[in-house]
Amino acid sequence: MKKSILCALLLGLGGLAKAQDSQDLSKYPAPVTFTNEQDHANMQQQLGITVLRPGPSGNEAAPNAANYDESKANPCPELPDILTTNDGRTVSSEDMWWEIRRPELVDALEREVYGKLPKNIPSVKWDVKITDREFVARTPVIAKQIIGHVDNSSYPLINVDINMILVVPANAKGPVPVLMMFGRPSFPAPAQPSGEDMEILNSSFKEMMIKNDPSIKAIFDKYPAYTPVTRLPGPNFFAPPVSGDSPPTEQLLAAGWGYLTIDPSSIQADNHAGITRGIIGLVNKGQPRSPEDWGALRAWAWGAARALDYLETDSLVDSKKVGIEGVSRYGKAALVTMAFEPRFATALIGSSGKGGTTLHRRVFGEAVESLTGGENYWMAGNYMKYGADESGFGRLDGCDLPVDSHDMLALCAPRPVFVSYGIPEKGDAKWLDQKGSYMAVVAAGAAYKFLGASDLGVSNDYMKEEMPPYNTDMLDGDLAWRQHDGGHTDAPNMQYFIPWANRVLGHKK
Repeated sequence: MKKSILCALLLGLGGLAKAQDSQDLSKYPAPVTFTNEQDHANMQQQLGITVLRPGPSGNEAAPNAANYDESKANPCPELPDILTTNDGRTVSSEDMWWEIRRPELVDALEREVYGKLPKNIPSVKWDVKITDREFVARTPVIAKQIIGHVDNSSYPLINVDINMILVVPANAKGPVPVLMMFGRPSFPAPAQPSGEDMEILNSSFKEMMIKNDPSIKAIFDKYPAYTPVTRLPGPNFFAPPVSGDSPPTEQLLAAGWGYLTIDPSSIQADNHAGITRGIIGLVNKGQPRSPEDWGALRAWAWGAARALDYLETDSLVDSKKVGIEGVSRYGKAALVTMAFEPRFATALIGSSGKGGTTLHRRVFGEAVESLTGGENYWMAGNYMKYGADESGFGRLDGCDLPVDSHDMLALCAPRPVFVSYGIPEKGDAKWLDQKGSYMAVVAAGAAYKFLGASDLGVSNDYMKEEMPPYNTDMLDGDLAWRQHDGGHTDAPNMQYFIPWANRVLGHKK
């Protein structure tokens, strides 16, 4: 049975990228096509795991309900010490941090949690497809759609075209800071044709429709003043000024920032089935990944770093003041981006849960087993080991991880990071373990202080420090924490992030 399943996996075909007539594509191995279940089974088999523990249920009435009892949440409360090397030495100088301890943390986090970047990732060629002058609220902006084509000459059966839109205030005196955001790119307020141009468009459109279907002429004759093509509403210069209740993008522009929205799905699909497509599939020539290979979070972070490559060439952008933002799974990706790509200046990490800022070894809500048995394609294949109940290497759980999320925050140091959450009552579920994230931020403060930066202003005793009430500002340091009174979003904290980021980055409008 196992042999037949494996054969089906390896022989899977379909979903080929658009063919290139000038090449003989038959010389390339066909990409494997997995279902979600097949990809999960393939990695489990590679690791020699026979039994995986199931993740807990989010239904508190279920027999396997997630734990929400704080007295049971810390089965292994002692975190790996950030400032102690693998051979037991205390980090005593900044050189020792940068040359020994930090590389040790990077190696362990890549190997066991997020995956390593392959050495043969192709280059990206950026093309500004559309430039548009628009108004967002009262702010005139320049909006650009930018496409990054990844060189696929080594495997032309897979295309990867990174899609993003950059929006900057048009009235800025010089280059502006930019917040890069994971999400779906769109032009904020596309410029509309003039009245005269609309008449030409409508006349041509009516003629085209009548030519295609002559019976439509009777309808237009019945409504002679009707215009099928209409303009979108223009800017309202009498609207209330931008406030903390305005959309985050409007707040950023009004504050003299730009923003860039990058589409993660154009880099790597958010599912198991896409693991042999996207940038991971392109590098692997359509074949299954190995346990050390990168997962989707690391791939999205790689794409963000390539977007920063482009921003370094754009004269409208201050590329030394580019931040990264995301919520939920994209909050995880924002942390991964900030930790592994030192050119990013700051980060706003929203409601990121397990795989993000929440401690892996905590057992509260979402568990390590939730990822190893579900979205393990986000992570390195090796991460699945920590959900194994029976395997060739025995039983492992989150307590066996040599690193944790406080180490990811330490990799960001001394660059400023703002960690954001909402409250369960408004939809930012207990499942995300807000306290586990707060503990990681407290623990990471040791690295910030060691490198001459400032942390939350509390001790680094993560087991003693209590998470403050929501709407408490902990924004005086280079590490910031704020739990707002909204739901699964970081929008309510944007009005706090912008002045904090202006201060820590030294930016004035």
